[in-house]
Amino acid sequence: MLLSSMRNVVYGYSDVPVVEQLSLDMFQGEFLGITGPNGAAKTTVLKLMLGLLKPWSGTVTLNDSALQGGKLEIGYVPQTVASFNSGFPSKVIELVRSGCYARLGLFRKWNAEQEAIVEQSLKQVGMWDYRRRKIGELSGGQKQRVCIARALAQRPNVLILDEPTTGMDQQSRRGFYQLMRHYVSSHGMTVVMVTHGLDEASEFLDRVIQLERKESEVWQCLTTSSCSVRFGQEALLASSHPS
Repeated sequence: MLLSSMRNVVYGYSDVPVVEQLSLDMFQGEFLGITGPNGAAKTTVLKLMLGLLKPWSGTVTLNDSALQGGKLEIGYVPQTVASFNSGFPSKVIELVRSGCYARLGLFRKWNAEQEAIVEQSLKQVGMWDYRRRKIGELSGGQKQRVCIARALAQRPNVLILDEPTTGMDQQSRRGFYQLMRHYVSSHGMTVVMVTHGLDEASEFLDRVIQLERKESEVWQCLTTSSCSVRFGQEALLASSHPS
């Protein structure tokens, strides 16, 4: 089911456009990859698709009926590993617990169900044994996995990942892609991942949005499908300019 539709979108910063006449679709329950060189406005495209940025012109339509409960619940893992320095005071389990707070509301008490969600999220990324460690003591790859666990603890229906495997070794990266594939296939989650590791991730993805620079010196945004039965033919060509 169609989750988000962008048509003829133009957006930029200050007075300089970074995407121009862009048309793309995102479907509920798919694992979508966004790739391209630095400066190709990948994160900007991602935020436009989810209505987190308002386009200068064109339309972005979110289909609430495609979402469980009719409400968009976004789990977001940005590129923030470097911000957790050696002096960061929180423990791993405290940070992951914070992912549950929005669902608890003002008057709901922490309970065994929430604790089980935190435990499951940490175990799924292989960080349960590190739950009492301080974030600042971890390696870059370990910090990244803790941030992913926090996003999973939110129980989102859309999970946004910006270069999520940074700092992970090959085995950990593959395990991560398998985990995301499980959430999409078994739980109907929509996962959108900005990545440079397309060769490794492609077998797990349903579709890829690839930004490439052509001879005309503009960005060509080509959407291709790994699952032709579900999503049909390769489609949707639009152009954008580098940021």
